[in-house]
Amino acid sequence: MILLRHGQSEFNLHFSATRRDPGIKDPKLTILGRHQAEQAAQALAGEDIRRIIASPYTRALETAAPLARRFGLPVLVHPLVRERYAFSCDIGSPCAALSMSWPELDFSHIDEVWWPAVEEPAPQVEDRARLFRAEMGALEDWAHTVVVTHWGFIMSMTGESVANGQWLRCDPTAPAPASISWRHG
Repeated sequence: MILLRHGQSEFNLHFSATRRDPGIKDPKLTILGRHQAEQAAQALAGEDIRRIIASPYTRALETAAPLARRFGLPVLVHPLVRERYAFSCDIGSPCAALSMSWPELDFSHIDEVWWPAVEEPAPQVEDRARLFRAEMGALEDWAHTVVVTHWGFIMSMTGESVANGQWLRCDPTAPAPASISWRHG
């Protein structure tokens, strides 16, 4: 499967400049982030994509939208692939608000408040990644899936750090990373 990190968000823009949390909850993509999402959809056009899974955060849903248009597929929203809760950007939008903003998507399986109430320890994110790895590995066609997700979740799945709008391939049937360095690279 392909793990795609969302495009640059308003939070990413400010945090990378100051290294301080700017207090932006569930940020949208910047102009660059929207361009990165379009570029990713274009670059993946030759892939045999049959499923698009995205985190419920706005930045992930906005990144998944060009893929959905290009491939004519629905976006399957899956809270398991959300970001590690550690900053203001990891406070999501309530399910009702997401449903109003994205009426074409199904949020019926998601709790109204689907993100944690307190900072999520790294081992908990790694446990979510193991659960998702098992879920995907049980599917026969996992190789035809794009997962639009986040830095911390990709780190938990692969042990690798990727920039906004970048992706990498991940075999969910392969062993999880032996160790993970949780430093932003």
